[in-house]
Amino acid sequence: MSMRVIKKFFITGLLIWVPLAITVWVLGLLVATLEGFVPSFLSSQALFGVYIPGFRFVLVITVVLLTGVFAANLLGRSLLEQWESLLGRIPLVRSIYNSVKQVSDTVLAPNGQAFRQAVLVQYPRAGSWTIAFLTGAPGGEVAEHLPGEHVSVYVPTTPNPTSGFFLMMPRDHVIELQMSVDAALKYIVSMGVVAPPAPNAVSATPIPAAPAADL
Repeated sequence: MSMRVIKKFFITGLLIWVPLAITVWVLGLLVATLEGFVPSFLSSQALFGVYIPGFRFVLVITVVLLTGVFAANLLGRSLLEQWESLLGRIPLVRSIYNSVKQVSDTVLAPNGQAFRQAVLVQYPRAGSWTIAFLTGAPGGEVAEHLPGEHVSVYVPTTPNPTSGFFLMMPRDHVIELQMSVDAALKYIVSMGVVAPPAPNAVSATPIPAAPAADL
């Protein structure tokens, strides 16, 4: 058997095992992180005298689910408002809690619009295109200084999309894509190797002309 054939088989094996290994590692890290929030007196050893794999993870998921059910009714919302009012009186805790809550409400809310649309923008200069995600529209004092209609976009880096750049761009410089957010993320993480399939219907959105100056 030649080295070329061995190399081919080895790469084929890597293509099978590497995604599986990374998936198992990420899931294991997620489970371990969630289980770390459960105190030792609520572990399966303390409650039943025997170790049950994944017990703390299931407990965390159950508590989160029951919290959502409780907060969805009138009594739960009232108690939640009182709890948030109490946290709002603590200086340092107030700043951290309010900031995290605003971000989570924007990103995780079912009716939110953040990261619900993949777009095509020119970045870091005119004529150079990249995929970004709509996060909203500029507001407050910033919007007063921007001429015309602008949108806020997040431009992720590759292959790590958790870091990136926040930009405010003219609305007519942004092209909305038909691909899903998941497909766009795969395209970014794979550095363009895993291209999403072409849409059935071509979008009628015109391609904006490149501005005279760099973005």
